Amino acid sequence: MSSAPPASSGSFAPLRQPIFAVLWTATVLGNIGSFMRDVASAWMVTELSASPAAVALIQTAATLPIFLLAIPAGVLSDILDRRRFLMAIQILLACVSGGLLLLARTNTLTVESLVALTFVGGIGAALMGPTWQSIVPELVPKHDLKNAVALNSLGINVARALGPAAGGLLLASFGAAAAYGADVLSYVFVIAALLWWKRPPAVDAALSEQFFGAFRAGVRYARSSGELHVVLLRAAVFFLFASSVWALLPLVSRRMLGGTAGFYGVMLGAVGAGAILGALLLPRLRSRLGADGLVLLSSVLGAAVMAALSVAPPQPVAVALMLLLGTGWIIALTTLNGVAQAVLPNWVRGRGLAIYLMVFNGAMACGSLAWGLVAQAIGIPFTLLAGAGGWVAVSLLFHRVKLPTGEADLQAANHWPEPLLTAPVAHDRGPVVIQVEYRIRRHDLPAFLQAMRHVERERRRDGAYAWGVAEHTGEPERVIEWFLVESWAEHLRQHRRVSKADADLQAEALKFHIGPDRPAVHHFLALDLKPGRPAAPPTPHAHHAHG
Repeated sequence: MSSAPPASSGSFAPLRQPIFAVLWTATVLGNIGSFMRDVASAWMVTELSASPAAVALIQTAATLPIFLLAIPAGVLSDILDRRRFLMAIQILLACVSGGLLLLARTNTLTVESLVALTFVGGIGAALMGPTWQSIVPELVPKHDLKNAVALNSLGINVARALGPAAGGLLLASFGAAAAYGADVLSYVFVIAALLWWKRPPAVDAALSEQFFGAFRAGVRYARSSGELHVVLLRAAVFFLFASSVWALLPLVSRRMLGGTAGFYGVMLGAVGAGAILGALLLPRLRSRLGADGLVLLSSVLGAAVMAALSVAPPQPVAVALMLLLGTGWIIALTTLNGVAQAVLPNWVRGRGLAIYLMVFNGAMACGSLAWGLVAQAIGIPFTLLAGAGGWVAVSLLFHRVKLPTGEADLQAANHWPEPLLTAPVAHDRGPVVIQVEYRIRRHDLPAFLQAMRHVERERRRDGAYAWGVAEHTGEPERVIEWFLVESWAEHLRQHRRVSKADADLQAEALKFHIGPDRPAVHHFLALDLKPGRPAAPPTPHAHHAHG
């Protein structure tokens, strides 16, 4: 009799794992340093330029690389040694902050250099995001994984609460160079923790993916997943309007509220404190409102904050509004990210989340630049009002596009039998043509084809780049499903990718098969027809159906 896995004894149980505790602590320190750097950069650009577009450009420079590199970063996190990759990224980010420190110390910092170095820092953040998320299952037992993910979110919000406030105080007391220097020091702790972590060497699997193949597989899955499309659409709409308040906040703090660098840090710290409050309230709100209600609530809260800021409230009121903004922000961020994870199977989760991050940061980058240009044309107060009104309007409109529940069983079914081979097949051989023969009664054909539309999406998500159904001209009840996969190795991976939910879809189609046996499956390997290259005759391989 197998024993159940031990139950977690609490939300902080993952911290009992020394590796997780050390890396978590180092990550919090590193994020505090990053927020200190961001505060300094956002404030310095207001001293270097009076243009709202220039201020918004800093936000664009930080988020645009994540939009451009999210998918390659997700692929690299799967095929490189994650520990070494993370150390290289930390060194790059330390060099960025070191460059900012040197320029600030010598009073040679310009808008151009600030934007350029912020862009390079965005490249590091783009490469680090999927990789850091991917190592969590390596650090804790499976039964502690959910608590570990929750602790990572808590750590980010602790850093968000402390980092901006500390950065603002350093900036006001000692100048931007001190804030940049503190960020450089934080990377020392992160690199030391990664050096201390003795990660077991990766075992080379026979079916391990290469960069371009893994890239194509991730894009192919995203293109064929209707549920992921809904999540990406809702995220793009939300963050496009949410970007307005983040892009204009330094100008609101300085010009409309008459705040100093220290006050700006306090405002951002209040956002972090509000995010912690939102994380604590989230379980109770989720049970009452559901995912769609939570996103709508977050939009209304954010729009209300923007409308209130447009009238230049007193500074204490503005800080209270930032608490409200942080609460709504973390509710939406956690909800959308959670739904994205719930609709992605394990084999493509990193790449799927990378695409989600690409949409998130692309919407933030484009929105920040657009709202900055609008503010330059009509002024900050009117831009805040316009953004608030538009945010509520589009949120009510897209509330009708319901987020997926994410309740499907995405564990691997492993129900396809291995192909029977007369001789070994090289993994790079391809493309591969797979044919599945069904016997379908004529009056069942419309219902069968309807079921096969769901099977088509599953085949394409898991590896097929072409798919179709054909009927025999001489035998009306004989129907062939065919699909193409780029290589033999990719088809073997396809065997491992089929989830239990996919198996249920295939079973629905198989109900219409009337043959005495399960449908036969044939595999055909492409032959090289170039002159001077002898080729063996094609040999189809048959076994029972993929279903």
